[in-house]
Amino acid sequence: MEKILLSTLRLNLRLITESDLEAIHVLQSIPEVDRYNTLGIPKDFEETKKVMTPLLESNTKKEIDYYTFAIKQKSDNQFVGLIALKLGSKKYRNAEVWFKLNPMFWGKGYATEALVKLIDFGFGELKLHRIEAGCAIDNLASAKVLEKAGMQLEGRRRQTLPLKSGWSDNFEFSILETDTRN
Repeated sequence: MEKILLSTLRLNLRLITESDLEAIHVLQSIPEVDRYNTLGIPKDFEETKKVMTPLLESNTKKEIDYYTFAIKQKSDNQFVGLIALKLGSKKYRNAEVWFKLNPMFWGKGYATEALVKLIDFGFGELKLHRIEAGCAIDNLASAKVLEKAGMQLEGRRRQTLPLKSGWSDNFEFSILETDTRN
Protein backbone atom coordinates (compact mmCIF):
# COMPACT_ATOMS: atom_id res chain seq x y z
CA MET A 1 0.00 0.00 0.00
CA GLU A 2 1.21 3.44 -0.90
CA LYS A 3 1.96 5.49 2.21
CA ILE A 4 0.07 8.74 1.83
CA LEU A 5 -0.47 11.05 4.75
CA LEU A 6 -2.05 14.43 4.14
CA SER A 7 -1.81 16.77 7.07
CA THR A 8 -3.55 20.03 7.97
CA LEU A 9 -3.42 22.20 11.07
CA ARG A 10 -5.89 19.98 12.96
CA LEU A 11 -6.27 16.84 10.86
CA ASN A 12 -4.47 13.86 9.39
CA LEU A 13 -5.87 12.19 6.29
CA ARG A 14 -4.56 8.69 5.58
CA LEU A 15 -5.73 5.94 3.27
CA ILE A 16 -8.29 3.71 4.97
CA THR A 17 -7.34 0.26 6.19
CA GLU A 18 -9.29 -2.70 7.57
CA SER A 19 -8.67 -1.28 11.05
CA ASP A 20 -11.02 1.61 10.15
CA LEU A 21 -14.00 -0.60 9.28
CA GLU A 22 -15.62 -0.47 12.72
CA ALA A 23 -15.47 3.35 12.82
CA ILE A 24 -16.73 3.49 9.23
CA HIS A 25 -19.63 1.20 10.13
CA VAL A 26 -20.58 3.46 13.04
CA LEU A 27 -20.39 6.52 10.74
CA GLN A 28 -22.52 4.86 8.02
CA SER A 29 -25.13 3.88 10.65
CA ILE A 30 -25.86 7.42 11.87
CA PRO A 31 -29.27 8.58 10.54
CA GLU A 32 -28.14 12.22 10.15
CA VAL A 33 -25.20 11.09 7.99
CA ASP A 34 -27.52 8.96 5.88
CA ARG A 35 -30.06 11.74 5.26
CA TYR A 36 -28.53 12.87 1.94
CA ASN A 37 -26.72 9.64 1.14
CA THR A 38 -27.96 7.23 -1.52
CA LEU A 39 -26.15 4.26 0.04
CA GLY A 40 -28.53 3.79 2.96
CA ILE A 41 -27.81 2.59 6.48
CA PRO A 42 -26.05 -0.79 6.46
CA LYS A 43 -28.05 -3.63 8.02
CA ASP A 44 -24.93 -4.98 9.74
CA PHE A 45 -21.13 -4.80 9.88
CA GLU A 46 -20.80 -7.35 7.06
CA GLU A 47 -22.71 -5.05 4.69
CA THR A 48 -20.36 -2.17 5.55
CA LYS A 49 -17.38 -4.45 4.93
CA LYS A 50 -18.81 -5.55 1.57
CA VAL A 51 -19.37 -1.93 0.46
CA MET A 52 -15.94 -0.77 1.67
CA THR A 53 -13.88 -3.72 0.34
CA PRO A 54 -13.51 -2.29 -3.21
CA LEU A 55 -12.32 1.01 -1.70
CA LEU A 56 -9.84 -0.80 0.55
CA GLU A 57 -8.60 -2.78 -2.45
CA SER A 58 -8.23 0.36 -4.56
CA ASN A 59 -5.96 1.83 -1.89
CA THR A 60 -3.61 -1.15 -2.27
CA LYS A 61 -3.25 -0.99 -6.06
CA LYS A 62 0.04 0.04 -7.63
CA GLU A 63 -1.85 2.86 -9.37
CA ILE A 64 -4.63 4.02 -7.09
CA ASP A 65 -7.76 5.19 -8.91
CA TYR A 66 -10.00 5.76 -5.88
CA TYR A 67 -8.31 7.40 -2.90
CA THR A 68 -10.38 6.94 0.26
CA PHE A 69 -9.03 8.64 3.36
CA ALA A 70 -9.88 8.37 7.03
CA ILE A 71 -10.01 11.84 8.57
CA LYS A 72 -8.55 11.86 12.08
CA GLN A 73 -7.97 14.60 14.60
CA LYS A 74 -4.28 15.25 15.18
CA SER A 75 -4.83 16.02 18.86
CA ASP A 76 -6.27 12.62 19.87
CA ASN A 77 -6.37 10.50 16.67
CA GLN A 78 -10.18 10.40 16.90
CA PHE A 79 -11.98 9.26 13.72
CA VAL A 80 -13.80 12.28 12.23
CA GLY A 81 -15.03 10.78 8.98
CA LEU A 82 -14.18 9.91 5.40
CA ILE A 83 -13.14 11.87 2.34
CA ALA A 84 -12.41 10.42 -1.08
CA LEU A 85 -11.17 11.32 -4.52
CA LYS A 86 -12.32 9.06 -7.35
CA LEU A 87 -10.21 9.51 -10.46
CA GLY A 88 -11.86 9.72 -13.86
CA SER A 89 -10.28 9.28 -17.27
CA LYS A 90 -6.53 9.94 -17.50
CA LYS A 91 -7.17 11.80 -20.75
CA TYR A 92 -9.48 14.30 -19.02
CA ARG A 93 -7.40 14.47 -15.79
CA ASN A 94 -10.57 14.77 -13.69
CA ALA A 95 -11.87 13.36 -10.43
CA GLU A 96 -14.89 13.45 -8.14
CA VAL A 97 -14.66 14.18 -4.44
CA TRP A 98 -17.03 13.25 -1.61
CA PHE A 99 -16.92 13.45 2.17
CA LYS A 100 -18.85 12.14 5.14
CA LEU A 101 -18.28 13.31 8.72
CA ASN A 102 -19.63 12.24 12.08
CA PRO A 103 -22.20 14.86 13.21
CA MET A 104 -20.27 15.51 16.41
CA PHE A 105 -17.67 17.18 14.15
CA TRP A 106 -20.09 19.19 12.01
CA GLY A 107 -19.85 22.98 12.08
CA LYS A 108 -16.19 23.04 13.16
CA GLY A 109 -14.60 23.59 9.74
CA TYR A 110 -13.16 20.07 9.53
CA ALA A 111 -14.88 19.20 6.24
CA THR A 112 -13.60 22.37 4.57
CA GLU A 113 -10.10 21.86 6.00
CA ALA A 114 -9.97 18.26 4.74
CA LEU A 115 -11.46 19.15 1.35
CA VAL A 116 -9.00 21.99 0.72
CA LYS A 117 -6.13 19.60 1.49
CA LEU A 118 -7.56 16.92 -0.82
CA ILE A 119 -8.03 19.45 -3.63
CA ASP A 120 -4.40 20.56 -3.19
CA PHE A 121 -3.34 16.88 -3.36
CA GLY A 122 -5.41 16.36 -6.51
CA PHE A 123 -3.95 19.31 -8.36
CA GLY A 124 -0.43 19.19 -6.90
CA GLU A 125 0.43 15.50 -6.64
CA LEU A 126 -1.98 13.93 -9.11
CA LYS A 127 -1.79 16.75 -11.69
CA LEU A 128 -5.56 16.84 -12.17
CA HIS A 129 -7.23 19.48 -14.31
CA ARG A 130 -10.75 19.37 -12.82
CA ILE A 131 -12.31 18.16 -9.57
CA GLU A 132 -16.07 17.78 -9.29
CA ALA A 133 -18.54 17.24 -6.46
CA GLY A 134 -22.27 17.07 -6.02
CA CYS A 135 -24.73 17.32 -3.19
CA ALA A 136 -28.47 17.16 -2.69
CA ILE A 137 -30.01 20.61 -3.03
CA ASP A 138 -31.31 20.51 0.55
CA ASN A 139 -27.86 19.65 1.90
CA LEU A 140 -26.96 23.29 2.45
CA ALA A 141 -24.09 22.52 4.84
CA SER A 142 -22.26 20.43 2.23
CA ALA A 143 -22.90 23.05 -0.46
CA LYS A 144 -21.36 25.65 1.85
CA VAL A 145 -18.30 23.42 2.44
CA LEU A 146 -17.82 22.99 -1.32
CA GLU A 147 -18.03 26.76 -1.87
CA LYS A 148 -15.69 27.55 1.04
CA ALA A 149 -13.15 25.15 -0.47
CA GLY A 150 -13.23 27.20 -3.69
CA MET A 151 -15.57 25.07 -5.77
CA GLN A 152 -18.05 26.81 -8.05
CA LEU A 153 -21.68 25.91 -8.51
CA GLU A 154 -22.14 24.87 -12.14
CA GLY A 155 -25.70 23.73 -12.20
CA ARG A 156 -28.46 21.52 -10.98
CA ARG A 157 -29.34 18.01 -12.09
CA ARG A 158 -33.02 17.24 -11.72
CA GLN A 159 -34.24 14.31 -9.62
CA THR A 160 -31.02 12.34 -9.84
CA LEU A 161 -30.66 11.21 -6.20
CA PRO A 162 -32.90 8.47 -4.80
CA LEU A 163 -33.02 9.54 -1.14
CA LYS A 164 -35.23 8.09 1.59
CA SER A 165 -37.30 11.29 1.38
CA GLY A 166 -37.83 10.82 -2.38
CA TRP A 167 -36.06 11.92 -5.54
CA SER A 168 -33.79 14.92 -5.02
CA ASP A 169 -32.17 17.36 -7.37
CA ASN A 170 -28.38 17.57 -7.11
CA PHE A 171 -26.15 20.65 -7.15
CA GLU A 172 -23.04 20.17 -9.32
CA PHE A 173 -19.80 21.90 -8.28
CA SER A 174 -16.30 21.98 -9.74
CA ILE A 175 -12.89 23.55 -9.35
CA LEU A 176 -10.19 23.76 -12.04
CA GLU A 177 -6.44 23.67 -11.62
CA THR A 178 -6.38 27.27 -12.90
CA ASP A 179 -8.95 28.56 -10.37
CA THR A 180 -7.83 30.59 -7.37
CA ARG A 181 -7.80 28.32 -4.34
CA ASN A 182 -8.02 28.97 -0.61
